[in-house]
Amino acid sequence: MTAPTTSAGPALRIGGMDLDSPVILAPMAGVTNMPFRVLCREIEQELTGTSSGLYVCEMITARAMVARNPKTLHMTTFADVETPRSMQLYTVDPKFTYDAVRMIVEENIADHVDMNFGCPVPKVTRKGGGSAIPYKRRLFGNIVAAAVRATEGTDIPVTVKFRVGIDAEHHTHLDSGRIAAEEGAAAVALHARTAAERYSGTAHWDEIARLVEHMDGTGVPVIGNGDIFAADDAQRMMQETGCHGVEVGRGCLGRPWLFAQLGAQLRGEEVPAEPTLGKVARILYRHAELLADHDGEEHACRDIRKHTGWYLRGFPVGGEFRKELAQVTSLGQLWDRLAPIADSDAKAEQADSARGRQGGSSKVALPEGWLDDPEDDAVPQGAEIENNGG
Repeated sequence: MTAPTTSAGPALRIGGMDLDSPVILAPMAGVTNMPFRVLCREIEQELTGTSSGLYVCEMITARAMVARNPKTLHMTTFADVETPRSMQLYTVDPKFTYDAVRMIVEENIADHVDMNFGCPVPKVTRKGGGSAIPYKRRLFGNIVAAAVRATEGTDIPVTVKFRVGIDAEHHTHLDSGRIAAEEGAAAVALHARTAAERYSGTAHWDEIARLVEHMDGTGVPVIGNGDIFAADDAQRMMQETGCHGVEVGRGCLGRPWLFAQLGAQLRGEEVPAEPTLGKVARILYRHAELLADHDGEEHACRDIRKHTGWYLRGFPVGGEFRKELAQVTSLGQLWDRLAPIADSDAKAEQADSARGRQGGSSKVALPEGWLDDPEDDAVPQGAEIENNGG
């Protein structure tokens, strides 16, 4: 099997949405906000002359959106350069799912709706949300159906993301893929780990291949997710599994240029080199500028702090320099501290190694009796908070 190219048409088709690149930015809370998405697009355009991937916003809570929570609505902001506009919803209730997607449709908020059933965070799963839901097959199907029904008569595709299952004894991805297809989903994405594994170990790409085979004949493409860190990882995943596209999460932390590298590799073009320390300093500052435009300078200087460690990973800048960056309170101060390295031609060591959350496996926190009846379609109580800002 070989990865698709853009020479004969769209590299990835999701419903009526054609993409010239099969590379997708995975939604990550506190990371994939509008400034970061715009930065990824700017760099891809600069390095390759195109901005062709799909960049998904932070996960938005359906109930908070319907309640018009101000923080949530701010998170749904898209820049003029973002086409198509892609939004991921977190939801546990078919009613709020329908209402939120109708709101997206009627107010022209986004061009694509993705649904999150992959979150493994204990505070989410112990209430029956996130990666706990696909085990409840009827509930899962009802939620997907509600989203699809809300887009009837439009070109907005609904896609679904899930994990391999709850743990090694409770795999659900094959059922989830078929149910999603039957309920009208335009594509499915698989994070090739169980909820118990969270982000540890190595992603099970063989399970992506199993899902691709299982979905054969449905016409629904499969997107692979897990352990895309280097320029050739996407091509290798597509070749080994037969998946139709790849979704990149942790690999882009502090490396917004990764999308340009992945896209070039898949198109058979020269892959842009890893940037020097000086170039990274200028990208980091541009990121802070975009954050300031979106959220104000004070908030931007707080938010950029978590990104500095990712940006500077592998560079010999020293702990004191990193500490100073974490204390900036203005853009001017940030640039003053970056200026001494702005012309450095140093290269990072092991820039494409695994990054972000890893940790170890652990038992998944679930509501009492959750595993007793997979056909129970009752909406879990307290799993969707109205005003959590996304």
